[in-house]
Amino acid sequence: MWVVGIITAVASCIVFLSQGLYASMALNIYYVLISVWGLYCWKRDAGKLSCNPASSSKKVRIHLNRLGYKTVISSFAIFYFCFVAVGIFLQEIDDPRPYLDSAVTVASAVATFWLTRSYLSQWTIWIVADAGTAYLCHVTGQNWLVILYACYSLSAIYGYIYWHRNGSYVQEGALDQ
Repeated sequence: MWVVGIITAVASCIVFLSQGLYASMALNIYYVLISVWGLYCWKRDAGKLSCNPASSSKKVRIHLNRLGYKTVISSFAIFYFCFVAVGIFLQEIDDPRPYLDSAVTVASAVATFWLTRSYLSQWTIWIVADAGTAYLCHVTGQNWLVILYACYSLSAIYGYIYWHRNGSYVQEGALDQ
C-alpha cells in the first residue's frame, strides 16, 4: 500500500494546489517522501516478527511497536507548535480555511510518522484527521473529495480494529522509541 500511497499523494498534490489548500498540498509531498521511509521501516520490522514467539501462528500478524510516553509528549508538542505556525502562515497567504487546513495537515503528518513506526494509536489520529479533511473539502466545495475522505475515515476505523486483533508487538517490554 505504500506504493499506492505515493500515487494517490501525487494526484492529491495537484488537486489541493488547484484549490489553494497549500498545507494539504505540502502534506501530500510529505506523504511521498515518508512513504519511501515507511516502506523501508516496514520491511525491516517485518523481519522481526519471525523472531517473536507470539507471532509464530499461521495467522497473518501485523508488527506493532509500543507507543511510549516520550513519543506522545513530543508528538503533541510538535503538533501544537506546527498547528499554530502553519495556521499563521496559511492565513497570510489567503488559504480559505487556514487553521482547519493546518490542523488536519499537521495531525496527518504525525499520524503518518506513527504509521512508519507501526503504532496502533496512529489509527485514532487518522480517524479524526480524515473526518476533518472531509469537512474541509465540504466547506471548500470539493464534494467528491468528501466521499473519498469519509471512506478514509471508515477505513481507519477498520484498520484500528484489524491491527488490534492481528497485531503482534515486536518490542515486548520497550518503554519508548
